[in-house]
Amino acid sequence: MRLNVNGQDIDVTLEDEKTVGDVLKSFETAASENEATTVRIVLDGEAVSPDRFDEILDRPLEDKTSLELTVLTKGQLIDSLKDVSERIGRLSLEDIPVLLQGGKDKEAAAIIDSLASDCNAFFHTASMASLFPELYGKLAIDGADFMDFFKDFLSILSDFKDAMEGNDTVTVGDLAEYEIEPRLKAVMKAIAAL
Repeated sequence: MRLNVNGQDIDVTLEDEKTVGDVLKSFETAASENEATTVRIVLDGEAVSPDRFDEILDRPLEDKTSLELTVLTKGQLIDSLKDVSERIGRLSLEDIPVLLQGGKDKEAAAIIDSLASDCNAFFHTASMASLFPELYGKLAIDGADFMDFFKDFLSILSDFKDAMEGNDTVTVGDLAEYEIEPRLKAVMKAIAAL
């Protein structure tokens, strides 16, 4: 069988493993000992979706079996969260109302696009923390667990989007300065504590 982890072929010696499930179980045991987990599986060139995972477990191993795994370490996840935090810290949300009122819509739109991209990256990366329960438990933001914070923040971002679409520059400015920016600072503080 061929085993590839994060793009690198790995020499593997099978002991008692007879099925794909046996290999995955052995691999995940070793990965968890190294604060890592598998986040993507490709079997014989075909990506395995979560709803099909159970189907592949009993598949017998053959010489031609090809297993490609993408692994994420806790350290990589923390580094990704810190990278997002740094990008969030460079946003100048307080400039949005001034830019909009000054007719500089393109400059304001650039900040808003960065905000959307960075928030999306944060939510995606933070949700991956659930793969590491100890880390996920530490991801309290402003005293709320991540899911409660996420629900609250999405509501505010929805109001922000509506205000943008309605060209309501006053509401856009107020939401950016008084609702979104403090939450982003809370995100940065929580990530810094990891």
